[in-house]
Amino acid sequence: MSVSYPWHLEGSYFEACNCETACPCVWFNPPSEGNCKLLVAWHIERGHSEGLTLDGLNAVLACYAPGHMQEGNWQAALYLDERANAEQSDALVRIFSGQAGGHPAVLAGFVGQMLGVKHAPITYEANGKERRLLIADLAEMKVHAIDGIAGGEATINNPPLCVVPSHPSVVAKSEVYRFRDYGFEWEFSGRNAYFSPFVYHP
Repeated sequence: MSVSYPWHLEGSYFEACNCETACPCVWFNPPSEGNCKLLVAWHIERGHSEGLTLDGLNAVLACYAPGHMQEGNWQAALYLDERANAEQSDALVRIFSGQAGGHPAVLAGFVGQMLGVKHAPITYEANGKERRLLIADLAEMKVHAIDGIAGGEATINNPPLCVVPSHPSVVAKSEVYRFRDYGFEWEFSGRNAYFSPFVYHP
């Protein structure tokens, strides 16, 4: 059961998975390949938890859904910025594991097995229509936005399932997707991605 803590996060996020663009899972349709291999990254521009600042820190969640995402049974692994001290790490675990409520608790409700939490050097880059993530030798992800028919970014707003409900998701494609940990070895490109600002709170 989630517990309400006074906390607030805002910043930038992006994700990529093995589905074709645009991912059907956000509409509660089956994944393109029958399962979902999802990597999500957040950069906290401004954040706090019970008076503790979380500004500038990063977090990443790797998820594997063996079938329809709505059915749950996800396996997940959480990666935290190695620059976070013990108190900050505890706060990030509470928030991103869903213990502190808010939308992360909704996502955590689909997770059947938490594989672990690791601290690592996390590089998060946002440059115009591109986003890039690097976690030491464990993961790399680079995506670029898809242009809409009227110019600008193509977006999806308010789908039934999403990582960020506070903002429309920019539809993107992966240039690089690589993840190797917990017995998983995923590597592909040219698949679905999303990015947007985000706001989370209880």
